[in-house]
Amino acid sequence: MHAIIETGGKQYRVQEGDVLFIERLPVEEGAEVVFDRVLAVFTDDDVKLGAPVLPDVKVKGTVLKHGKDKKILVFKMKAKKTYRRRQGHRQPYTKVEIGKIEA
Repeated sequence: MHAIIETGGKQYRVQEGDVLFIERLPVEEGAEVVFDRVLAVFTDDDVKLGAPVLPDVKVKGTVLKHGKDKKILVFKMKAKKTYRRRQGHRQPYTKVEIGKIEA
C-alpha cells in the first residue's frame, strides 16, 4: 500500500517502513506525528483519490531526529563593480519513519 502525503508544502509518496527527510516539524524526537493531508492511497486493487484530500485517511510516523542539511553557498556578484556577497545556508529537517497507513 502506498500513499501520497503533503507536508511542508511538498508531496511525498510513502509506504510503511519508509524513512523521510521532511521540512522541520515542531515535534520532539521519539514522538508520533500524524499526517492528515493524504492526497491519494494506492492498494493492490484499488485507488482512492482526494479532492483535494481524503478526509478519513491518516498516515502515522515516528520522529527519529532533527538536523540540518549540508551547507549551500549563496554568492551574489555584479560584474565590473566591487560588489560581492557570500552567504551560507543550512536547511533544517526532520527525519521521520512511516509507521502505518490507516485507510
